[in-house]
Order: sequence, then C-alpha cells, then structure tokens
Amino acid sequence: MFSWLPWKFFVKHAARRYGVLDPATFLARMRRFSQPSEVAEPLELLRAGIVFHARGLVNAKAIQHNLDWVWPYWVERQFNPDDSSFVPRAFSFSHINLTHRNWTAVGLPEVPAYPIVDPRGLVTPLHDGWSLDFWIVTESRRRLLPSKLEDAAVTQSLQLNPTLQVTTTCVKERITLELATRMLPGEPPGVETSVRATADEDGWLVVAVRPYNPEGVQFINRIQLEPSGTAFRVNDEATVQWGERPDSLRMAHYAEGDVYLDLPGSTEQREVDCEVGMATAAALFRIKAGVARELKVSVGLERDLKDRPKPGNSGNSWQDSLRGTAELRIPDARMQFLYDAAVSTLLLLSADDLVPGPYTYRRFWFRDACLMLHPMLVIGQVARAERVMATFPGRQTFAGYFLSQEGEWDSNGQVLWIVARHAELTGKPPPPEMQKALRKGVRWLQKKRLSGSGLLPAGFSAEHLGPNDFYYWDDYWAWGGLRAVAKLWAQTGHGAEAAEAEVLSGEFVRNIEASLSAIPASRAKGAIPAAPGRRMDAGAIGSMVADYPLQLYPPGDPQMVRTADFLIDQCFHRGGFFQEMIHSGINAYLTLDLAQTLLRAGDPRFADLIRSVAALASPTGQWPEAIHPRTLGGCMGDGQHGWAAAEWIMMMRNCFVREEEDLLVIGSGILPEWQTGAPISYGPTLTAWGPVRVHLEAGRLTVDVEWRATAPKVRIAVPGFAPIEAGSADRIFRLQAL
Repeated sequence: MFSWLPWKFFVKHAARRYGVLDPATFLARMRRFSQPSEVAEPLELLRAGIVFHARGLVNAKAIQHNLDWVWPYWVERQFNPDDSSFVPRAFSFSHINLTHRNWTAVGLPEVPAYPIVDPRGLVTPLHDGWSLDFWIVTESRRRLLPSKLEDAAVTQSLQLNPTLQVTTTCVKERITLELATRMLPGEPPGVETSVRATADEDGWLVVAVRPYNPEGVQFINRIQLEPSGTAFRVNDEATVQWGERPDSLRMAHYAEGDVYLDLPGSTEQREVDCEVGMATAAALFRIKAGVARELKVSVGLERDLKDRPKPGNSGNSWQDSLRGTAELRIPDARMQFLYDAAVSTLLLLSADDLVPGPYTYRRFWFRDACLMLHPMLVIGQVARAERVMATFPGRQTFAGYFLSQEGEWDSNGQVLWIVARHAELTGKPPPPEMQKALRKGVRWLQKKRLSGSGLLPAGFSAEHLGPNDFYYWDDYWAWGGLRAVAKLWAQTGHGAEAAEAEVLSGEFVRNIEASLSAIPASRAKGAIPAAPGRRMDAGAIGSMVADYPLQLYPPGDPQMVRTADFLIDQCFHRGGFFQEMIHSGINAYLTLDLAQTLLRAGDPRFADLIRSVAALASPTGQWPEAIHPRTLGGCMGDGQHGWAAAEWIMMMRNCFVREEEDLLVIGSGILPEWQTGAPISYGPTLTAWGPVRVHLEAGRLTVDVEWRATAPKVRIAVPGFAPIEAGSADRIFRLQAL
C-alpha cells in the first residue's frame, strides 16, 4: 500500500539528522563481501540469532552489575580476570557463553524432552528454562558452590545403563556434594537429581532455584511454596519436589539481591514475586557433621511434553531401543565409551523430530538430519530412521525444494542421497509418496541451476563456510544425490526417472569440472577451494564432501588429497581442524571427515585425527559444535552436537567395515592400540550387500555376512598385516604380520 513512498530517502535523512549510520548504505556495504543471492541470510538463522543476542543483552544488564551472585559455571569463568576464559566487556554488544558451551542431556529414547546438565551439575529441567543448583553451607559459613570450584575439585561422568545419568562430584575442604541426574519414566516423565551431601561440621544442603541456564538469564517472576510444604511452584509452569519438608526457606526478589547472600539467614518466606524476573529461592535441609544427607529432587516435564504423543511400551527402555544395534568391542575404554555414548545421543535426539542438539539446535535441519540418519541406518536403527524420513515429503515445497532453511541449496541433494542409501542398505524401495517427492526434488535441481555456469546459485550453504557464495558443497551434494537416485531408479525399474537423473548428474559433473579448471593454478594450488572465486582457506573443508561421504572421486584422488593436505597444514590446531570462519573453534565432526578421506587413501595420519577427537570429548563423552582452542570448552553451537556423535559412529564403523563402489574393505582402520590379543569386534552393520560382523582375536579374523544378492569383492586390510583379497565364500582369515 505504501510502496510508492521513498522510504530509503526518509531513513537516510533521519540518519543524517541524528548523526548515525544510514542502515541502507551500511547493509549494502556489508553485502559486497558476499555474492548476490536471492536470500541474504536464512530467516531461521536470523530469528535464532535475534533470540540469542536478545538474551545476551539481558545478560549484559543482569550479570556484570551483580557479580556477588552465584552464576552458572560459564559466567564464573568468563567474568573472572584470572581465568583463561575471561572475555573483556567494554564494547561487547551482548554477553553470551563463548567459552564453555558444554552440557549433557538426560532422557529416554521415545520422550522428546531434553533436560540438560552443565559441567558443574546445574540442572535445567525445561527447554530454555530456569535451573536448579545445589550448594552446601556450614555453620561457620564455609560454602561449597559448584560453579565457583576449580576443575580439579569436580569430576563428572555419564552412565549409560540402565538409563542415561549424569553424575557430578564436588569436593572442597572436607565437604562433598554428589549429584546424579536422570529422567524418570511416568505420566508425564520427570527429571530427578539424587543428592548426597557430607561435611565435617553441621550445616545445610541447599536446593536453589536459579533464574538462568547455560545460555544466560532466564526469567523467574514468581516462586511459591506448595501447600504440602514439600515443593516449589515456579512461574506456574513446573513444580520442584523434594519429598520432605525443608528445615528452612529463603526467597528474594531482584532488589534484595541473590538469595545466596542471606544464607543461612533467619527469615522465612512462602512466596516471592519479581517484576524484573530475577526471583530466587532456596530450600535448606540440615546436615549433621560426618553424617551423609540424602535427598531426591524432581521436576515434572509436562510443559515440554504438552500435546506430544505418549511414548509406547518401549519408550522408557534403553535396552529395548538398542536391541539389534551394531556393537563395538575394543580394549580402548575411552573410545568404547565414546561410541556407546554417541549411539545414545543419536537415539535421544530422534525421539520426535531428528534435531542436531538438545538445546541451542533443537530444531530440524535437512543437512544434519541426513548426516545423522546415515549412521542410524548402518547401525541397524532402520525403523527409527524410516520414521524420520517419512516426514520429508511433508517438508517439501510445491516447487520441489526440501525446505528447512531458505537460501541453503544443499538439502535436495542430501535427501536424494540418504533415501537412495536407505534403499541400498535395506533392499527396500522408497514408498510411492517418497518416489513422487524425489522426482520433484530432481526437477527442482534442474530448474535451480544458473543458466551460465550450470552451478547452483549463491547461498548461505553450510553456514560455516563463509558469506553467501557459489559453494561447491551444494553442487557436490546435487551430483552425489542425483547419481545415487539414478542408480536406485535404474535398479527398481524406473527407467525414465533414472535417465533424467543420470543426465542431470552428468551435467553437474561437467559444470563442476569446468568451473574448477577455470580457477587459476596460483589460487587453487591443485586443490579445491570452497567456491570458484575464493582463495584456499578453511572454507575448503566443504569441498571435501566429494570424497566423504559421497565418494564422487576414487580413493586418493589428487585434488582431494591436496585439499586435505592444505587443510591439515594450514587449518589445524591441537590436532584438530580449526574452522576459522563463524565457528572459530576446533570442529570434531569436520576433523573426522578429514580422517575418513585419509582412511580411504590409505594414509596412516587418519589414526592421529581419531585420537585427537577422542581427547577433545567432554568427560561425559560429548562434543560441542566447536571447541575453544584455549579452554577446550564449547565456543559455538549446541553443547552436545548430534552431527559430531554421528561422525564418531561412522568413523568407528568404517575402521572395521568400509564400502567402496564394488568393494568391501575389512579392518583398514583398526588401530594398533586395539590389537592387544584380546578379542575386538564390530557389527552387525548394514552394507550395500547385506549385514556384516567382524571379529578379530589373536591374528584370526572372522567375517560373518549374509549376502542379499551378488557378493562384492572383499579385501582384508588390517594395518600391520599382509592384505588379503578374499572370495565371497571366505569367512575366516589368518593374518600374517608384515
């Protein structure tokens, strides 16, 4: 209606009048750093960024003026000038967690709720909610506050059986606090923390309700003591149950300061209201010197599970959900635990939508979903994967675009690839609705290509490759997806569709190769940059997708090897790939992707990359999306990243069982430290030819297989032993040391 008004003139005039930058000119300048694109930034990411920094602005107002409060672990470290995590605040737009983005979710395999626990045992029961903390205060005012303790005073671990449980133990001057947090089945399920406190003098165990979480401030406007006297009601959305009456209660609103400041205190309150949203409360339970005080604190999750379907009979059982899943058995306890934890993470994050993380990234991306579905399929979680994939057609636009975020052109290739991979691994063709969606997806790729280069348009792509550009990442996914679906359709009698996809795949190949050949040798140096106009930089990691997982080039392809060498030589820190753009941290899953390329090429450096990633995992076996090079805490993304867990599973699997075009490679990544003489094994894992299980003990290797149709060539390639070209009927091999 107002399109005729000269808005830019009015904005420019107002900017000059008040002496500020003209927003239109400023944005135009910013966009010159990227290629012109129909979508400047994905709306979903802009929305998420606004929410993220809005909290950061609240943090800026709430935290630095109240440093006498007890804050979460990341704040205590990041605001401490003596700590390596310290971040100056003078010109910071917002105060956000940039140094310790670490947390671990507890849950059940069919319950889409993810209570998280931070590295000091702080429990955030509800998504993006307030938290519970646990303290000890003695009669002489000595205090054990987990978030303020040095690293040496705290140990944390994750137990997997019979359910996920995060255990945190804090020790200070003969005072000990033990916390064990898990999800409890029920209607609705809840999160429970078992607390055990001991001290060498009388005191109090404190259960504190806190207006923050591992991202920062989360408002609490009202806290009430329930009529039973055994619970707090917080914001009228959840109840914190202790199961017994406390010996004392304290509450405070913002103007009074943190309730911590008056502990143990002498006043009693039954409710508090705070207009600022910074209400705090504490329930105090008496401790006798030398006598353990135990307490169970629980919170119902009905808010997060509202309108969600109730889990089935197996929804509360990890044992049932893991039955038939590929098992790893190696003597390296650390890597063994990381595999088992990664499998649990995949199941946890696929209770409903498949999401990349339990908190920051608790939303759907095709990219992460497809890369997490792949290990889900190969470890045998087929029904779970199919449940996720069944939602794909409903996420496709009328034009054929598999849309999760606008401006990211990789999703269609990814969907084509994973659906074809599912059919290859299971022998089951896609259902009619999926076939229709795949055909539309192929035609969208045909129409989306640019008329000049034949490549996909500039876009935000994988987000961490840099500003909008014509990323090869997108084109490689298109090529890989088209090639895979063409093969699928040719095998299932869809000749016309196969021909259409094959022709389009060939066009992408020619256009990619023409684009690469046009890059000056002085710029590419024999490698593949992130985009046609880019110099070699960390963004070139995106081009490595052509080797793994897509295998568009043969093992050891010179361009792939040179690209990997450049990244290892120029973009590594502390043994891992350091993504300089956006992430600005060490990335576990991209390091493992490079390890896969080295493994394919027979380059023994893959083993050091595996060891580095294992060393970078948190004590609970998790990787944040990116890891701070100094603190080794999370500095980007979710604190428990599903894509990282997925790549660890694929790495362990491919060390034992790896597929090439017409070849099954057995044992090529088995590490020397696993070969102690004790039995090691992996499987059963699905392959293109059927399920495979590998067992190695004292130089005797057994391969259990069930070929579905034509058997592949089989190569036994355990490092340190002579390779064996096996027949399809061979099952037992005696390895000969080199």
